[in-house]
Amino acid sequence: MTGTAGRVALVTGASSGIGAATARLLAERDMRVVVNYLSNTRAAEEIVADITAAGGQAMAVQADVREGTAVGTMVEQVRAAWGGVDVLVHNALIPYAVKSFQDMTWEELGGKLDAEMHAAFAVTKAVLPHMTAQGRGRVVFLGTDLSRRPRQGMIALGTAKAALEEFARYLAQELGPRGITVNIVSPGPVESRTADTVFDDATRQRQVAATPLGRLARPADVARAVAFFADEDNTFMTGTTAAVNGGMSMY
Repeated sequence: MTGTAGRVALVTGASSGIGAATARLLAERDMRVVVNYLSNTRAAEEIVADITAAGGQAMAVQADVREGTAVGTMVEQVRAAWGGVDVLVHNALIPYAVKSFQDMTWEELGGKLDAEMHAAFAVTKAVLPHMTAQGRGRVVFLGTDLSRRPRQGMIALGTAKAALEEFARYLAQELGPRGITVNIVSPGPVESRTADTVFDDATRQRQVAATPLGRLARPADVARAVAFFADEDNTFMTGTTAAVNGGMSMY
């Protein structure tokens, strides 16, 4: 893909799953990739090693994206090494309760909403000065199909991601004149360790049966949609949502 060489991409929550797949794919497309992680240093360093072995450039940086100070320190490390962040992929998954509204406390619902938005606010604020100064940038937020297609027990995640997606659209409107696009990639169920803790076999089979393409998404499917929005040639799409769900829901 053209127009990507040398740009710096920060992928939050990149030590596994969608984030790891995205980091690898963006590196394949000649971006220098920052592999952000919370606690799994070994996994993050393995991804960096894989990218480096394949001829790419990557660095692992630990930071809890819910902490503004930690995010600022991370972005300063990137600035010192590579000059700033050109592409932000905010993928980090903030923990959440899986239970009904009837059984949920406000701390569980409100806490998830607060942490989700605080993280998105902090990482976007931190990368914005560099993008504004150069007159271009790409921001991609990871949403979820659950923000539009409710499923039992997923009210905390669905509500928080719905707020995130509306936040992204407001940013798209405000930042467009600065040459910065903001888009959302909204996966349906994804094959992952997280999915294994949420789906039993019967639920998984129902999800597959409801999907016209006949399977759940894989992390690489989602990464390709992210890479599309991250590409420098993709200059005239902003405030949009890409549904990566195999046709399970169409909007």
